Amino acid sequence: MARSIRIFDGKFGRLQLIETEAGEIPQSTASPQILIMQEGADLEVVVDGEALRLTRDNLLFLNPGATSQAALAAAGRAQLFTFQASSDWLRGSFPAVFDAGGRPFASGSEAITQRIRQLADTLVVEVLNDQFLSHERLEFMLQELMLSIVETYLARRASGARLWRGSPFADNRIRKALALLRAHPNKEVNMNALASQVGLSRSRFYDLFQLSTGRSPRAYLDMLCVASAISKLSSGRGRIADVSAELGFSAQSNFTRFFQQQVGIPPSEYRRAAIKPIAEPQDVPGTD
Repeated sequence: MARSIRIFDGKFGRLQLIETEAGEIPQSTASPQILIMQEGADLEVVVDGEALRLTRDNLLFLNPGATSQAALAAAGRAQLFTFQASSDWLRGSFPAVFDAGGRPFASGSEAITQRIRQLADTLVVEVLNDQFLSHERLEFMLQELMLSIVETYLARRASGARLWRGSPFADNRIRKALALLRAHPNKEVNMNALASQVGLSRSRFYDLFQLSTGRSPRAYLDMLCVASAISKLSSGRGRIADVSAELGFSAQSNFTRFFQQQVGIPPSEYRRAAIKPIAEPQDVPGTD
Protein backbone atom coordinates (compact mmCIF):
# COMPACT_ATOMS: atom_id res chain seq x y z
CA MET A 1 0.00 0.00 0.00
CA ALA A 2 1.24 3.47 -0.87
CA ARG A 3 0.53 6.46 1.34
CA SER A 4 0.85 10.08 0.42
CA ILE A 5 2.67 12.06 3.10
CA ARG A 6 2.37 15.41 1.34
CA ILE A 7 0.79 16.64 -1.90
CA PHE A 8 1.35 20.06 -3.45
CA ASP A 9 -0.49 21.31 -6.52
CA GLY A 10 0.28 24.50 -8.42
CA LYS A 11 0.96 25.89 -11.85
CA PHE A 12 4.17 23.83 -11.71
CA GLY A 13 2.12 20.60 -11.61
CA ARG A 14 1.96 18.13 -8.72
CA LEU A 15 4.64 17.22 -6.17
CA GLN A 16 4.03 14.21 -3.92
CA LEU A 17 6.02 12.69 -1.09
CA ILE A 18 5.01 9.02 -0.94
CA GLU A 19 5.70 6.19 1.46
CA THR A 20 5.15 2.56 0.49
CA GLU A 21 5.44 -0.57 2.62
CA ALA A 22 4.27 -3.31 0.28
CA GLY A 23 2.53 -3.91 -3.00
CA GLU A 24 2.69 -2.01 -6.24
CA ILE A 25 2.34 1.64 -7.16
CA PRO A 26 0.74 1.87 -10.61
CA GLN A 27 1.20 5.23 -12.30
CA SER A 28 0.45 6.90 -15.58
CA THR A 29 1.17 10.45 -16.58
CA ALA A 30 0.13 12.84 -19.33
CA SER A 31 3.13 15.09 -18.64
CA PRO A 32 6.81 14.53 -17.79
CA GLN A 33 7.42 12.94 -14.40
CA ILE A 34 10.49 12.55 -12.20
CA LEU A 35 10.90 9.93 -9.46
CA ILE A 36 13.53 10.39 -6.74
CA MET A 37 14.16 7.97 -3.88
CA GLN A 38 14.47 9.54 -0.47
CA GLU A 39 15.07 6.62 1.87
CA GLY A 40 14.37 2.93 2.43
CA ALA A 41 14.41 -0.13 0.19
CA ASP A 42 15.07 0.12 -3.54
CA LEU A 43 12.13 0.10 -5.94
CA GLU A 44 11.77 -2.06 -9.02
CA VAL A 45 10.02 0.06 -11.63
CA VAL A 46 8.75 -1.09 -15.00
CA VAL A 47 8.32 1.83 -17.41
CA ASP A 48 6.64 0.97 -20.70
CA GLY A 49 7.95 -2.58 -20.35
CA GLU A 50 11.52 -1.60 -19.40
CA ALA A 51 12.68 -2.77 -15.95
CA LEU A 52 14.51 -0.07 -13.98
CA ARG A 53 15.65 0.23 -10.37
CA LEU A 54 15.22 3.37 -8.28
CA THR A 55 17.79 3.94 -5.52
CA ARG A 56 19.29 6.87 -3.62
CA ASP A 57 21.96 7.05 -6.31
CA ASN A 58 19.78 7.62 -9.36
CA LEU A 59 16.55 9.18 -10.54
CA LEU A 60 13.94 8.01 -13.04
CA PHE A 61 12.28 9.96 -15.84
CA LEU A 62 8.87 9.20 -17.33
CA ASN A 63 8.02 10.76 -20.66
CA PRO A 64 4.48 12.01 -21.35
CA GLY A 65 2.14 9.08 -21.93
CA ALA A 66 4.39 6.56 -20.18
CA THR A 67 2.92 4.00 -17.82
CA SER A 68 4.76 2.42 -14.92
CA GLN A 69 4.42 -0.02 -12.07
CA ALA A 70 6.69 0.01 -9.03
CA ALA A 71 7.22 -2.57 -6.29
CA LEU A 72 9.68 -2.80 -3.42
CA ALA A 73 12.80 -4.75 -4.35
CA ALA A 74 13.02 -6.15 -0.80
CA ALA A 75 10.99 -6.28 2.39
CA GLY A 76 10.69 -3.01 4.25
CA ARG A 77 9.51 0.43 3.26
CA ALA A 78 10.52 3.23 0.96
CA GLN A 79 9.95 6.97 0.82
CA LEU A 80 10.16 8.75 -2.51
CA PHE A 81 8.89 11.87 -4.12
CA THR A 82 7.39 12.24 -7.54
CA PHE A 83 7.21 15.46 -9.50
CA GLN A 84 4.63 15.44 -12.28
CA ALA A 85 5.50 18.70 -13.98
CA SER A 86 2.91 20.74 -15.84
CA SER A 87 3.66 20.73 -19.56
CA ASP A 88 2.67 24.40 -19.81
CA TRP A 89 4.97 25.30 -16.91
CA LEU A 90 7.86 23.42 -18.50
CA ARG A 91 7.33 24.94 -21.93
CA GLY A 92 7.42 28.40 -20.38
CA SER A 93 11.01 27.82 -19.27
CA PHE A 94 12.26 25.27 -21.82
CA PRO A 95 10.08 25.42 -24.94
CA ALA A 96 12.59 23.70 -27.23
CA VAL A 97 12.87 20.74 -24.84
CA PHE A 98 9.31 20.19 -23.67
CA ASP A 99 7.40 20.88 -26.85
CA ALA A 100 3.92 19.39 -27.21
CA GLY A 101 3.93 15.67 -27.88
CA GLY A 102 7.68 15.26 -27.49
CA ARG A 103 9.68 12.66 -25.55
CA PRO A 104 12.30 14.84 -23.84
CA PHE A 105 14.04 12.10 -21.85
CA ALA A 106 16.17 9.77 -23.95
CA SER A 107 17.07 7.65 -20.91
CA GLY A 108 14.69 6.43 -18.22
CA SER A 109 17.38 6.35 -15.52
CA GLU A 110 20.33 8.63 -14.73
CA ALA A 111 22.88 8.81 -11.92
CA ILE A 112 21.91 11.58 -9.54
CA THR A 113 24.32 14.50 -9.13
CA GLN A 114 25.34 16.01 -5.81
CA ARG A 115 23.44 19.21 -6.65
CA ILE A 116 20.20 17.39 -7.50
CA ARG A 117 20.55 15.13 -4.46
CA GLN A 118 20.90 18.20 -2.25
CA LEU A 119 17.89 19.86 -3.88
CA ALA A 120 15.80 16.71 -3.40
CA ASP A 121 16.80 16.37 0.25
CA THR A 122 16.06 20.03 0.93
CA LEU A 123 12.71 19.79 -0.84
CA VAL A 124 11.73 16.87 1.39
CA VAL A 125 12.65 18.81 4.52
CA GLU A 126 10.63 21.75 3.24
CA VAL A 127 7.50 19.78 2.36
CA LEU A 128 7.53 17.93 5.68
CA ASN A 129 7.68 21.30 7.42
CA ASP A 130 5.09 22.78 5.10
CA GLN A 131 3.70 25.13 7.74
CA PHE A 132 6.81 27.24 7.06
CA LEU A 133 6.96 26.71 3.29
CA SER A 134 5.90 29.50 0.98
CA HIS A 135 4.51 28.77 -2.47
CA GLU A 136 7.15 31.11 -3.92
CA ARG A 137 10.00 29.15 -2.36
CA LEU A 138 8.56 25.82 -3.45
CA GLU A 139 8.25 26.97 -7.06
CA PHE A 140 11.77 28.43 -6.91
CA MET A 141 13.23 25.11 -5.78
CA LEU A 142 11.31 23.15 -8.42
CA GLN A 143 12.57 25.56 -11.07
CA GLU A 144 16.11 25.02 -9.79
CA LEU A 145 15.54 21.26 -9.96
CA MET A 146 14.32 21.38 -13.56
CA LEU A 147 17.08 23.76 -14.64
CA SER A 148 19.67 21.41 -13.14
CA ILE A 149 18.04 18.43 -14.89
CA VAL A 150 18.05 20.18 -18.27
CA GLU A 151 21.65 21.33 -17.88
CA THR A 152 22.89 17.97 -16.58
CA TYR A 153 21.02 15.34 -18.57
CA LEU A 154 19.66 17.02 -21.68
CA ALA A 155 22.19 19.68 -22.68
CA ARG A 156 24.85 17.06 -23.38
CA ARG A 157 22.59 15.38 -25.95
CA ALA A 158 21.61 18.47 -27.93
CA SER A 159 23.33 21.53 -29.33
CA GLY A 160 23.16 24.49 -27.01
CA ALA A 161 21.53 26.72 -29.60
CA ARG A 162 18.66 24.29 -30.14
CA LEU A 163 18.23 23.32 -26.49
CA TRP A 164 17.89 26.87 -25.20
CA ARG A 165 15.94 28.34 -28.12
CA GLY A 166 13.06 30.43 -26.77
CA SER A 167 14.03 29.82 -23.13
CA PRO A 168 14.35 32.69 -20.65
CA PHE A 169 17.62 30.99 -19.69
CA ALA A 170 18.98 31.18 -23.24
CA ASP A 171 21.78 33.63 -22.37
CA ASN A 172 24.79 31.53 -21.36
CA ARG A 173 26.22 34.47 -19.40
CA ILE A 174 23.22 34.38 -17.06
CA ARG A 175 23.45 30.59 -16.76
CA LYS A 176 27.11 31.01 -15.83
CA ALA A 177 26.18 33.61 -13.20
CA LEU A 178 23.56 31.24 -11.76
CA ALA A 179 26.12 28.44 -11.55
CA LEU A 180 28.55 30.72 -9.71
CA LEU A 181 25.88 31.82 -7.23
CA ARG A 182 24.78 28.22 -6.61
CA ALA A 183 28.32 27.01 -6.04
CA HIS A 184 28.83 29.35 -3.06
CA PRO A 185 25.66 31.10 -1.83
CA ASN A 186 26.99 33.99 0.20
CA LYS A 187 25.46 37.33 1.15
CA GLU A 188 28.79 39.05 0.56
CA VAL A 189 28.80 38.31 -3.19
CA ASN A 190 29.82 41.44 -5.08
CA MET A 191 27.29 41.69 -7.91
CA ASN A 192 29.40 44.21 -9.84
CA ALA A 193 32.28 41.73 -9.81
CA LEU A 194 29.94 38.91 -10.80
CA ALA A 195 28.62 40.94 -13.74
CA SER A 196 32.19 41.62 -14.87
CA GLN A 197 33.09 37.94 -14.46
CA VAL A 198 30.38 36.90 -16.93
CA GLY A 199 31.20 39.70 -19.36
CA LEU A 200 28.36 42.14 -18.71
CA SER A 201 28.03 45.68 -17.45
CA ARG A 202 26.22 46.06 -14.14
CA SER A 203 23.06 47.52 -15.67
CA ARG A 204 22.90 44.96 -18.49
CA PHE A 205 23.52 42.13 -16.03
CA TYR A 206 20.65 43.24 -13.80
CA ASP A 207 18.28 43.63 -16.76
CA LEU A 208 19.11 40.22 -18.27
CA PHE A 209 19.03 38.49 -14.90
CA GLN A 210 15.55 39.86 -14.15
CA LEU A 211 14.30 38.82 -17.59
CA SER A 212 15.74 35.32 -17.23
CA THR A 213 14.73 34.44 -13.68
CA GLY A 214 11.94 36.86 -12.81
CA ARG A 215 14.03 38.04 -9.85
CA SER A 216 16.83 40.48 -9.20
CA PRO A 217 20.26 38.94 -8.57
CA ARG A 218 19.96 39.80 -4.86
CA ALA A 219 16.50 38.27 -4.54
CA TYR A 220 17.71 35.12 -6.30
CA LEU A 221 20.73 34.94 -4.02
CA ASP A 222 18.46 35.30 -0.98
CA MET A 223 16.48 32.25 -2.15
CA LEU A 224 19.69 30.27 -2.60
CA CYS A 225 20.90 31.30 0.87
CA VAL A 226 17.62 30.20 2.46
CA ALA A 227 17.75 26.81 0.71
CA SER A 228 21.38 26.34 1.75
CA ALA A 229 20.58 27.32 5.35
CA ILE A 230 17.67 24.86 5.50
CA SER A 231 19.90 22.09 4.15
CA LYS A 232 22.55 22.81 6.78
CA LEU A 233 20.12 23.30 9.67
CA SER A 234 18.17 20.11 8.92
CA SER A 235 21.32 18.00 9.09
CA GLY A 236 21.46 18.71 12.84
CA ARG A 237 25.20 19.19 12.66
CA GLY A 238 27.13 22.35 13.44
CA ARG A 239 26.21 25.54 15.21
CA ILE A 240 23.90 28.20 13.85
CA ALA A 241 26.83 30.60 14.14
CA ASP A 242 28.75 28.39 11.69
CA VAL A 243 25.87 28.38 9.21
CA SER A 244 25.68 32.15 9.54
CA ALA A 245 29.40 32.54 8.84
CA GLU A 246 29.35 30.14 5.87
CA LEU A 247 26.59 32.20 4.26
CA GLY A 248 28.54 35.43 4.68
CA PHE A 249 26.64 37.14 7.50
CA SER A 250 28.77 39.45 9.60
CA ALA A 251 26.84 38.55 12.76
CA GLN A 252 24.59 35.68 13.81
CA SER A 253 21.87 38.18 14.73
CA ASN A 254 21.82 39.38 11.11
CA PHE A 255 21.39 35.80 9.88
CA THR A 256 18.61 35.15 12.41
CA ARG A 257 16.78 38.27 11.30
CA PHE A 258 17.20 37.36 7.62
CA PHE A 259 16.01 33.78 8.14
CA GLN A 260 12.97 34.84 10.14
CA GLN A 261 12.01 37.36 7.47
CA GLN A 262 12.28 34.71 4.75
CA VAL A 263 10.85 31.66 6.55
CA GLY A 264 8.76 33.07 9.38
CA ILE A 265 10.56 31.54 12.37
CA PRO A 266 14.11 31.78 13.82
CA PRO A 267 16.68 29.24 12.55
CA SER A 268 16.85 27.54 15.97
CA GLU A 269 13.13 26.72 15.83
CA TYR A 270 13.34 25.55 12.24
CA ARG A 271 16.20 23.22 13.07
CA ARG A 272 14.20 21.62 15.90
CA ALA A 273 11.20 21.14 13.59
CA ALA A 274 13.29 19.84 10.69
CA ILE A 275 15.12 17.19 12.70
CA LYS A 276 11.81 15.61 13.78
CA PRO A 277 9.25 16.59 11.15
CA ILE A 278 5.64 15.52 11.66
CA ALA A 279 4.30 13.29 8.90
CA GLU A 280 0.63 12.34 8.69
CA PRO A 281 0.33 9.86 5.82
CA GLN A 282 -2.87 9.44 3.87
CA ASP A 283 -3.89 6.68 1.51
CA VAL A 284 -3.28 7.54 -2.13
CA PRO A 285 -6.51 6.88 -4.03
CA GLY A 286 -6.25 3.94 -6.38
CA THR A 287 -2.95 2.60 -5.05
CA ASP A 288 -4.17 -0.18 -2.74
